Amino acid sequence: MQTLDDLLAIGVSGRTVLVRSDLNVPLDGTTITDDGRIRASVPTLQALTAAGAKVVVTAHLGRPKGAPEDRYSLGPVATRLSEILGAPVAFATDLVGDSAAATVAALADGSVALLENVRFDPRETSKVEDERVELAKALVHLVGGDAAFVSDGFGVVHRKQASVYDVAQLLPHYAGYLVSEETAVLHKLTVEPARPYVVVLGGSKVSDKLGVITALLPQVDSLLIGGGMAYTFLAAQGHEVGTSLLQADQIGTCKGLLDTYGDKIVLPSDLVIADAFAPDANTEIVASDAIPAAWQGLDIGPATRQAFAAVISTAATVFWNGPVGVFEMEAFSAGTKAVAEAIAAGSSFSVVGGGDSAAAVRTLGVDEAGFTHISTGGGASLEFLEGATLPGLAVLEA
Repeated sequence: MQTLDDLLAIGVSGRTVLVRSDLNVPLDGTTITDDGRIRASVPTLQALTAAGAKVVVTAHLGRPKGAPEDRYSLGPVATRLSEILGAPVAFATDLVGDSAAATVAALADGSVALLENVRFDPRETSKVEDERVELAKALVHLVGGDAAFVSDGFGVVHRKQASVYDVAQLLPHYAGYLVSEETAVLHKLTVEPARPYVVVLGGSKVSDKLGVITALLPQVDSLLIGGGMAYTFLAAQGHEVGTSLLQADQIGTCKGLLDTYGDKIVLPSDLVIADAFAPDANTEIVASDAIPAAWQGLDIGPATRQAFAAVISTAATVFWNGPVGVFEMEAFSAGTKAVAEAIAAGSSFSVVGGGDSAAAVRTLGVDEAGFTHISTGGGASLEFLEGATLPGLAVLEA
């Protein structure tokens, strides 16, 4: 796999470079509530502009239905990116149309343009290869056939999409600094990790994490499970879970995992429960086998926090993906904060697996310096650890 440094060694002054970044940040209206992914994209962009390249960035935001939607415009992202770079970022109000053509044509050496949300074009995510290739060719026509492509959006490398996969087949392609760093860090988790190796998994659905659970359980020393997915495991133990999130079709699978790996799996011993899914709901702390029928678990309890922290404190390697409670509501944030603080306080090789976990670290005010690496790609990091072939990485190796 060729890297950005290989491209810089060739020289990019005066050359157009198409960069696929991951700028999919959370928005409250037009206000960016967590700019972590924007900041993570900056080193690659700065290296290219410093070398005199004309940088054209493609990215997505949210899940539009293949047509423009104001709430998913990358306009606010362009503004924030400009602030972080300390230089203007030209913004094209379309992807491969008149605005994009004019914006790219006007680029000076060492400057950056951001194209509008690539998912506003249905061809980006099409399952039909010819349709994706058609968009990829339009992007190549926009930047010129002598351009280079830099893949730096690790959060989308598990997707076979036009701006991630098909463009890389049409242009000389290189891994950006973020993609190179992410793959190097995650590789350390799969090849002889330092032990004890502890994994913390949260989030809502067992089905979302089943692949990584199955792949990691033979490798890890302890798997701590919280969040909504914990209730399916508790149900598999025969416990009442009330109105807690439950995937009934996964109970048998969870029972099988507990039967095989019960000595490694650590489930909550107590929970913060509520009579409604609301920030001002009535709450109680109960044992994990004592949830009333009309109540739901929304966070791990204090005894579980201490137990999880104790296991984490022994670890030489920690991977964490998924909050262990509804951290967006203060009443149910203590568990996720306790996990984050326990990892940050240790000296382990620690990786936060992107997505909501990364947002929780910043939202809850935990010092990012306490973690070895905070990934930008939740789904991509999980699929990497499962051993799946990620199209956006495979194409860079071709």
